Formats: sequence, C-alpha cells, structure tokens
Amino acid sequence: MSKKLSTSAVTVGALIAAAATALSPVPASALSAPLSNARIAAHFDLAKGQTPENIALAPGGRAYVTFAKGRQIAEVSRGGAVRILATLPEPADGGIHTPALGFPLTVGIVRAHDGTLYFLYATGTADLTGVWRLRPGGQPQRIAALPANGLPNGLALDPRTHTLYVADSVLGTIWSVPATGGTPTAWSAAPELDPAGFLGANGLKVHNDAIWATNLDKGTVLRIPVLRNGSAGRIQTRAADMPGIDDIAFTGHGDQLLAALDTPDEVALVQPDGTHSTVLTSGDGLQNPTSIALRGQTVHVLNAGWLTAKDPNLLLARLDR
Repeated sequence: MSKKLSTSAVTVGALIAAAATALSPVPASALSAPLSNARIAAHFDLAKGQTPENIALAPGGRAYVTFAKGRQIAEVSRGGAVRILATLPEPADGGIHTPALGFPLTVGIVRAHDGTLYFLYATGTADLTGVWRLRPGGQPQRIAALPANGLPNGLALDPRTHTLYVADSVLGTIWSVPATGGTPTAWSAAPELDPAGFLGANGLKVHNDAIWATNLDKGTVLRIPVLRNGSAGRIQTRAADMPGIDDIAFTGHGDQLLAALDTPDEVALVQPDGTHSTVLTSGDGLQNPTSIALRGQTVHVLNAGWLTAKDPNLLLARLDR
C-alpha cells in the first residue's frame, strides 16, 4: 500500500482484507477451555479517538493504555473508570505523512517497576516520532528519536538489562534503546520482520532469553534469541497461519501464548509446537483486538473497533491454568 494513504482508504483496504479472511460466519461464541467468564470491563469513546492500541498492567488492578487516534495515554481503574494522563502534541502537518496510516498515533506501552511509562509515538515527522517517557506526576518527553519513515509499533522492556525493544512495522526492524534514552540501534532486520503489503513486525515481548515478535501481514510468531553479548541470534518462526495477528501474551506454561488476531476478531491459544485454536470471538465482545496481557488468571484484551467502528472496549476473561 502507499505510505500516504488517507484514513478512509486504509479503512477500506482493511475491510477488504478482513472480508478475505472471513471464510465462514463467526459463531455466537467460541469461548472454550482454558478461558471462561468473558465480560467487558470498560467501554471507550470512539468519537474521542479512544481506539485502544496497547496495554500495560500495574498493581492494584490498574491498567495503562494508549489511545491510538486520540494521541493519548490513559489509566483505567479496576472499576473501568478512564483518566487521561497525557495527550501528545499534534505534528505540524497533522500527521498525514505517517507511514502506512496517514495519521499520528500512540502505540506500544510498557511500565517499569518504579511506575515510569514508556510508549511509542508515530507521526511521520522527525521531531516527534520515537520513544517517549512519562514518569508518575510528570510530563511526557521523548527520550529517543526513531526514523520518521518508519512506524514504531510494538514495545517491550527487558528489566534485567534496562533495554527497550521497538518493533517497526514498516521498516521491518527491531530497534534496541537504553531505558535511559539515547540513540537507537537496529537490533534485528531479519527478512521475516518485513511487511508483505501493509504492516510487518508488530507485537513484541521479552520471554525466556529471547525477543518474541509477531508479523501482522505474514501471520507469524517469531522468536529471536538474545545472545550473551546482547546481540540478536538467528530468527525462528514458531507459529504461522494467523493472519491479522497483533499482540501476544505468555500464559506461564513455557512457550504457550495467547494471540490477539485483529481482522478476524479472535483470540487464539498457541501451543509451544505452533498449533493454535480459537478461544474468543466477536460473540464474546471482541472488536478488532489489538493487545493482550495477563495478571494472575485474568486475561485483558483491548478492542479498538478499527473495522467494526463500534464499542472499543477492555474485555476480561479467566484463564484456567
């Protein structure tokens, strides 16, 4: 796709992609073991740009989310109350040159143990695109610039090395950045990260001495070992045939994970051998799921409503371990 598409053109293209993957009607519900008790815990305001993109969990039942189109960072209480913490400055050109999408958006977010939030902002401009930081009670500030011709999307933090990893969905690159800020390093640019028409490397997690990434276009889950010197090892494809895959979260059973599939409106359970099954669908309240996280036995799923254009929400379900 053109990197200067309007929002409406992107929506039309995404709808076509969604239709192409919908080979059969979605059942009323595909809720199955090991998930139960799916319920919507918070509704967001689509008219205000509250399209939730990524989530970071915190003690006390709180969650921090990025509202992509609203350019905002928000706190969601255990009871579902939404409090806006920061709104990022709009680029001078309105963000029309943001690659692949044509509008500025806040994307990946992580939380450090001291409560500091790190998040990504993509604008297509050199003065704003990059890694940002928000300390408790403070103001957002950019701590690392990223290429304006890219689309930083997924974000992960390795607390042991104080390293942030950024998945660029347009440039097919995983960047590493010190949590203190500074110049990013192209940590991996393996071809498996490249897009195939729209967006490539997307969701990102640190797990078992490796960086795990998804590729939205190719429908894959990828594992990249972190070598002893901190460099990237040989990339491995660990699961495939999941078009529209966005974010992932590990269940705690080794390499078993849950995956949010955006266009099919599904959450899949992926086994260590790569086999996968559907455990949530639109019948359970999914509206283009973009992010997934676990706290104890509670699964948190953000739904942006990109294609459905209705009821962006936070859905909770119980993981029976």
